[in-house]
Amino acid sequence: MAATTPESCRCRGASLRRAADHGGTSILYSILKSDREEREQHERLHDLLYGRRNGASPATLSSSSSSGSSGPAWRRQDPGRAATCSCGATRRRGVLRCPQVTCKAASAILVKTLRFVKNVPCFRELPEDEQVVLIRSAWAPLLVLGLAQDRVDFDTAETVEPSMLQRILTGVPRSPDRDQERNQSEATTTMALGVGSPSLNGGTGVALADIEVIKGFLKKCWSVDISTKEYAYLKGAVLFNPDVEGLRCLPYIQSLRREAQQALNEHVRLIHREDATRFAKLLIALSMLRSISPSVVAQLFFKPIIGSVNIEEVLMEMFYGK
Repeated sequence: MAATTPESCRCRGASLRRAADHGGTSILYSILKSDREEREQHERLHDLLYGRRNGASPATLSSSSSSGSSGPAWRRQDPGRAATCSCGATRRRGVLRCPQVTCKAASAILVKTLRFVKNVPCFRELPEDEQVVLIRSAWAPLLVLGLAQDRVDFDTAETVEPSMLQRILTGVPRSPDRDQERNQSEATTTMALGVGSPSLNGGTGVALADIEVIKGFLKKCWSVDISTKEYAYLKGAVLFNPDVEGLRCLPYIQSLRREAQQALNEHVRLIHREDATRFAKLLIALSMLRSISPSVVAQLFFKPIIGSVNIEEVLMEMFYGK
Protein backbone atom coordinates (compact mmCIF):
# COMPACT_ATOMS: atom_id res chain seq x y z
CA MET A 1 0.00 0.00 0.00
CA ALA A 2 1.34 3.40 -0.93
CA ALA A 3 2.41 5.72 1.87
CA THR A 4 0.00 8.46 2.82
CA THR A 5 1.19 11.93 1.89
CA PRO A 6 1.63 14.58 4.61
CA GLU A 7 -1.15 16.66 3.10
CA SER A 8 -3.70 13.82 2.89
CA CYS A 9 -2.93 12.19 6.23
CA ARG A 10 -5.75 13.10 8.59
CA CYS A 11 -3.41 12.58 11.56
CA ARG A 12 -1.14 15.40 10.47
CA GLY A 13 -4.00 17.85 10.04
CA ALA A 14 -5.46 17.03 13.43
CA SER A 15 -2.08 17.37 15.12
CA LEU A 16 -1.35 20.69 13.48
CA ARG A 17 -4.67 21.98 14.78
CA ARG A 18 -3.83 20.69 18.24
CA ALA A 19 -0.41 22.39 18.15
CA ALA A 20 -2.02 25.65 17.10
CA ASP A 21 -4.51 25.41 19.94
CA HIS A 22 -1.62 25.09 22.39
CA GLY A 23 0.26 28.08 21.08
CA GLY A 24 2.83 26.04 19.15
CA THR A 25 4.13 24.18 22.20
CA SER A 26 5.99 20.93 21.41
CA ILE A 27 3.57 18.01 21.35
CA LEU A 28 6.25 15.48 22.26
CA TYR A 29 6.94 16.58 25.83
CA SER A 30 3.56 15.66 27.34
CA ILE A 31 3.90 13.64 30.52
CA LEU A 32 0.91 13.14 32.81
CA LYS A 33 1.63 13.35 36.56
CA SER A 34 -1.57 11.85 37.92
CA ASP A 35 -0.84 9.52 40.85
CA ARG A 36 -4.38 8.17 40.74
CA GLU A 37 -4.09 7.09 37.11
CA GLU A 38 -0.73 5.48 37.79
CA ARG A 39 -2.17 3.48 40.70
CA GLU A 40 -5.03 2.30 38.48
CA GLN A 41 -2.58 1.24 35.80
CA HIS A 42 -0.49 -0.65 38.37
CA GLU A 43 -3.59 -2.49 39.56
CA ARG A 44 -4.59 -3.34 35.99
CA LEU A 45 -1.08 -4.59 35.20
CA HIS A 46 -1.12 -6.78 38.32
CA ASP A 47 -4.50 -8.28 37.36
CA LEU A 48 -3.39 -8.94 33.79
CA LEU A 49 -0.03 -10.47 34.71
CA TYR A 50 -1.02 -12.69 37.60
CA GLY A 51 -4.52 -13.42 36.36
CA ARG A 52 -3.16 -14.71 33.09
CA ARG A 53 -0.41 -16.72 34.72
CA ASN A 54 -3.07 -18.44 36.82
CA GLY A 55 -5.05 -19.34 33.73
CA ALA A 56 -7.53 -16.46 33.43
CA SER A 57 -8.81 -15.06 30.13
CA PRO A 58 -8.22 -18.18 28.00
CA ALA A 59 -9.99 -16.58 25.04
CA THR A 60 -7.52 -13.73 25.03
CA LEU A 61 -4.55 -16.05 25.32
CA SER A 62 -5.75 -18.21 22.47
CA SER A 63 -5.91 -15.16 20.24
CA SER A 64 -2.13 -14.81 20.38
CA SER A 65 -1.76 -18.01 18.36
CA SER A 66 -4.31 -17.00 15.74
CA SER A 67 -3.12 -15.57 12.45
CA GLY A 68 -6.52 -14.36 11.29
CA SER A 69 -7.14 -10.75 10.42
CA SER A 70 -10.44 -10.44 12.30
CA GLY A 71 -10.81 -8.55 15.57
CA PRO A 72 -9.04 -5.43 16.83
CA ALA A 73 -5.86 -4.33 15.10
CA TRP A 74 -3.74 -5.04 18.16
CA ARG A 75 -4.75 -8.72 18.13
CA ARG A 76 -3.46 -9.28 14.60
CA GLN A 77 -0.13 -11.03 14.69
CA ASP A 78 2.90 -9.94 12.74
CA PRO A 79 3.59 -12.72 10.19
CA GLY A 80 7.20 -11.60 9.91
CA ARG A 81 8.19 -12.66 13.43
CA ALA A 82 11.11 -15.07 13.37
CA ALA A 83 11.64 -17.94 15.77
CA THR A 84 14.86 -18.24 17.74
CA CYS A 85 17.25 -20.96 16.61
CA SER A 86 18.25 -23.44 19.33
CA CYS A 87 20.83 -25.53 17.48
CA GLY A 88 23.92 -23.35 18.08
CA ALA A 89 26.87 -24.00 20.31
CA THR A 90 26.59 -23.88 24.10
CA ARG A 91 25.86 -20.31 25.22
CA ARG A 92 26.59 -18.70 28.55
CA ARG A 93 23.32 -17.50 29.97
CA GLY A 94 22.17 -15.51 32.95
CA VAL A 95 19.15 -15.06 35.22
CA LEU A 96 18.23 -12.27 37.60
CA ARG A 97 19.61 -12.64 41.11
CA CYS A 98 16.62 -10.83 42.63
CA PRO A 99 13.74 -11.34 40.15
CA GLN A 100 11.07 -10.18 42.59
CA VAL A 101 12.72 -6.77 43.04
CA THR A 102 13.84 -6.23 39.44
CA CYS A 103 10.62 -7.45 37.82
CA LYS A 104 8.57 -5.24 40.13
CA ALA A 105 10.66 -2.22 39.09
CA ALA A 106 10.30 -3.17 35.40
CA SER A 107 6.52 -3.50 35.78
CA ALA A 108 6.30 -0.03 37.33
CA ILE A 109 8.34 1.41 34.46
CA LEU A 110 6.08 -0.36 31.97
CA VAL A 111 3.12 1.50 33.44
CA LYS A 112 4.98 4.82 33.19
CA THR A 113 5.96 4.04 29.61
CA LEU A 114 2.39 3.37 28.50
CA ARG A 115 1.25 6.49 30.33
CA PHE A 116 3.84 8.52 28.43
CA VAL A 117 2.72 7.09 25.08
CA LYS A 118 -0.95 7.69 25.86
CA ASN A 119 -0.29 11.35 26.54
CA VAL A 120 1.54 12.14 23.32
CA PRO A 121 -1.35 13.76 21.41
CA CYS A 122 -0.08 13.13 17.90
CA PHE A 123 0.31 9.43 18.68
CA ARG A 124 -3.29 8.97 19.83
CA GLU A 125 -4.50 10.72 16.67
CA LEU A 126 -2.91 8.04 14.47
CA PRO A 127 -5.14 5.21 13.21
CA GLU A 128 -5.24 2.31 15.65
CA ASP A 129 -3.39 -0.09 13.38
CA GLU A 130 -0.56 2.45 13.06
CA GLN A 131 -0.45 2.78 16.85
CA VAL A 132 -0.20 -0.99 17.23
CA VAL A 133 2.72 -1.24 14.82
CA LEU A 134 4.60 1.53 16.61
CA ILE A 135 3.93 0.15 20.11
CA ARG A 136 5.11 -3.31 19.14
CA SER A 137 8.27 -1.79 17.73
CA ALA A 138 8.96 0.63 20.58
CA TRP A 139 7.83 -0.91 23.87
CA ALA A 140 11.11 -2.70 24.63
CA PRO A 141 13.52 0.19 23.88
CA LEU A 142 11.18 2.57 25.71
CA LEU A 143 11.24 0.26 28.72
CA VAL A 144 15.04 0.11 28.72
CA LEU A 145 15.13 3.90 28.46
CA GLY A 146 12.86 3.96 31.51
CA LEU A 147 15.26 1.66 33.37
CA ALA A 148 18.04 4.12 32.63
CA GLN A 149 15.96 7.14 33.65
CA ASP A 150 14.95 5.55 36.98
CA ARG A 151 18.50 4.22 37.47
CA VAL A 152 17.35 0.63 37.89
CA ASP A 153 20.42 -1.60 38.11
CA PHE A 154 20.29 -5.37 38.42
CA ASP A 155 22.59 -8.31 39.12
CA THR A 156 22.56 -11.62 37.30
CA ALA A 157 23.83 -15.13 37.99
CA GLU A 158 25.35 -17.27 35.26
CA THR A 159 23.91 -20.58 34.14
CA VAL A 160 24.81 -22.84 31.22
CA GLU A 161 22.37 -24.40 28.76
CA PRO A 162 23.67 -27.36 26.71
CA SER A 163 23.11 -26.89 23.01
CA MET A 164 21.38 -29.39 20.74
CA LEU A 165 24.73 -30.10 19.09
CA GLN A 166 26.34 -30.87 22.44
CA ARG A 167 23.55 -33.28 23.32
CA ILE A 168 23.94 -35.06 19.99
CA LEU A 169 27.73 -35.34 20.34
CA THR A 170 27.49 -36.87 23.83
CA GLY A 171 25.67 -39.83 22.26
CA VAL A 172 23.60 -40.41 25.38
CA PRO A 173 19.82 -40.31 24.84
CA ARG A 174 17.90 -38.26 27.32
CA SER A 175 15.69 -40.21 29.70
CA PRO A 176 13.12 -39.18 32.31
CA ASP A 177 15.57 -40.18 35.06
CA ARG A 178 18.33 -38.08 33.50
CA ASP A 179 15.95 -35.13 33.13
CA GLN A 180 14.95 -35.45 36.77
CA GLU A 181 18.61 -35.53 37.87
CA ARG A 182 19.38 -32.49 35.71
CA ASN A 183 16.42 -30.53 37.09
CA GLN A 184 17.40 -31.37 40.67
CA SER A 185 20.98 -30.28 39.96
CA GLU A 186 19.80 -27.00 38.41
CA ALA A 187 17.51 -26.34 41.37
CA THR A 188 20.32 -26.96 43.87
CA THR A 189 22.75 -24.74 41.96
CA THR A 190 20.23 -21.93 41.49
CA MET A 191 19.21 -21.92 45.15
CA ALA A 192 22.89 -21.90 46.18
CA LEU A 193 23.38 -18.79 44.06
CA GLY A 194 20.55 -17.11 45.93
CA VAL A 195 18.42 -16.42 42.88
CA GLY A 196 15.30 -18.40 43.79
CA SER A 197 13.84 -21.33 41.89
CA PRO A 198 14.55 -21.99 38.18
CA SER A 199 10.89 -21.51 37.25
CA LEU A 200 10.77 -18.16 39.03
CA ASN A 201 13.78 -16.97 37.08
CA GLY A 202 12.38 -17.81 33.66
CA GLY A 203 14.05 -21.18 33.12
CA THR A 204 17.50 -20.95 31.55
CA GLY A 205 17.56 -17.17 31.33
CA VAL A 206 19.01 -15.17 28.43
CA ALA A 207 22.42 -15.00 26.79
CA LEU A 208 24.99 -13.12 28.85
CA ALA A 209 25.98 -11.22 25.73
CA ASP A 210 22.45 -9.81 25.49
CA ILE A 211 22.50 -8.88 29.17
CA GLU A 212 25.80 -7.05 28.68
CA VAL A 213 24.26 -5.04 25.83
CA ILE A 214 21.49 -3.82 28.15
CA LYS A 215 23.94 -3.08 30.96
CA GLY A 216 26.23 -1.27 28.52
CA PHE A 217 23.37 0.96 27.42
CA LEU A 218 22.43 1.77 31.03
CA LYS A 219 26.02 2.68 31.88
CA LYS A 220 26.23 4.88 28.78
CA CYS A 221 23.11 6.81 29.78
CA TRP A 222 24.30 7.22 33.36
CA SER A 223 27.71 8.43 32.25
CA VAL A 224 26.08 11.14 30.10
CA ASP A 225 23.73 12.09 32.99
CA ILE A 226 20.68 12.55 30.77
CA SER A 227 18.05 14.97 32.03
CA THR A 228 14.30 14.34 32.28
CA LYS A 229 13.56 16.49 29.25
CA GLU A 230 16.28 14.80 27.19
CA TYR A 231 14.78 11.41 28.07
CA ALA A 232 11.38 12.66 26.86
CA TYR A 233 12.79 13.70 23.48
CA LEU A 234 14.70 10.43 23.17
CA LYS A 235 11.47 8.54 23.86
CA GLY A 236 9.74 10.55 21.14
CA ALA A 237 12.49 9.61 18.67
CA VAL A 238 12.15 5.94 19.64
CA LEU A 239 8.34 5.89 19.47
CA PHE A 240 8.07 7.49 16.04
CA ASN A 241 10.22 5.01 14.14
CA PRO A 242 9.80 5.42 10.38
CA ASP A 243 11.85 2.26 9.71
CA VAL A 244 9.03 -0.01 10.92
CA GLU A 245 7.30 -1.91 8.12
CA GLY A 246 3.59 -1.51 7.50
CA LEU A 247 3.21 2.22 8.21
CA ARG A 248 0.73 4.16 6.08
CA CYS A 249 1.39 7.64 7.49
CA LEU A 250 5.11 7.28 6.86
CA PRO A 251 5.90 10.91 5.89
CA TYR A 252 4.11 12.18 8.97
CA ILE A 253 5.93 9.77 11.28
CA GLN A 254 9.23 10.76 9.67
CA SER A 255 8.43 14.40 10.43
CA LEU A 256 7.70 13.52 14.08
CA ARG A 257 11.03 11.73 14.39
CA ARG A 258 12.80 14.78 12.96
CA GLU A 259 10.89 17.06 15.32
CA ALA A 260 11.99 15.02 18.33
CA GLN A 261 15.63 15.03 17.27
CA GLN A 262 15.61 18.74 16.41
CA ALA A 263 14.01 19.59 19.76
CA LEU A 264 16.66 17.51 21.51
CA ASN A 265 19.44 19.26 19.60
CA GLU A 266 18.06 22.71 20.41
CA HIS A 267 17.70 21.82 24.08
CA VAL A 268 21.29 20.54 24.26
CA ARG A 269 22.69 23.63 22.56
CA LEU A 270 20.76 25.88 24.93
CA ILE A 271 21.51 24.07 28.21
CA HIS A 272 24.92 22.50 27.50
CA ARG A 273 26.67 25.11 25.39
CA GLU A 274 30.07 24.12 26.74
CA ASP A 275 29.68 20.46 25.65
CA ALA A 276 29.85 20.34 21.86
CA THR A 277 29.75 16.53 21.80
CA ARG A 278 26.72 15.95 24.01
CA PHE A 279 24.17 15.67 21.19
CA ALA A 280 26.39 13.11 19.43
CA LYS A 281 26.68 11.13 22.68
CA LEU A 282 22.91 11.05 23.00
CA LEU A 283 22.50 9.83 19.43
CA ILE A 284 25.09 7.10 20.07
CA ALA A 285 23.12 5.99 23.12
CA LEU A 286 19.96 6.00 21.00
CA SER A 287 21.62 3.81 18.37
CA MET A 288 22.61 1.26 21.03
CA LEU A 289 18.92 0.53 21.61
CA ARG A 290 18.65 -1.03 18.16
CA SER A 291 20.71 -4.04 19.28
CA ILE A 292 18.40 -4.80 22.23
CA SER A 293 15.89 -7.49 21.32
CA PRO A 294 12.29 -7.24 22.63
CA SER A 295 12.31 -11.00 23.24
CA VAL A 296 15.36 -10.60 25.48
CA VAL A 297 13.66 -7.80 27.45
CA ALA A 298 10.51 -9.91 27.88
CA GLN A 299 12.48 -13.01 28.86
CA LEU A 300 14.69 -11.23 31.38
CA PHE A 301 12.28 -8.81 33.06
CA PHE A 302 8.81 -10.35 32.65
CA LYS A 303 8.98 -14.11 32.11
CA PRO A 304 9.90 -14.70 35.79
CA ILE A 305 6.47 -13.29 36.78
CA ILE A 306 4.21 -14.07 33.79
CA GLY A 307 5.73 -17.28 32.48
CA SER A 308 4.96 -17.96 28.82
CA VAL A 309 2.22 -15.32 28.54
CA ASN A 310 2.70 -13.03 25.52
CA ILE A 311 3.82 -9.69 26.96
CA GLU A 312 2.56 -7.84 23.86
CA GLU A 313 -0.97 -9.10 24.54
CA VAL A 314 -0.71 -7.70 28.06
CA LEU A 315 0.56 -4.38 26.68
CA MET A 316 -2.30 -4.04 24.24
CA GLU A 317 -4.94 -4.87 26.85
CA MET A 318 -3.45 -2.25 29.16
CA PHE A 319 -3.34 0.35 26.41
CA TYR A 320 -6.71 -0.25 24.75
CA GLY A 321 -8.63 -2.19 27.40
CA LYS A 322 -11.59 -0.58 29.09
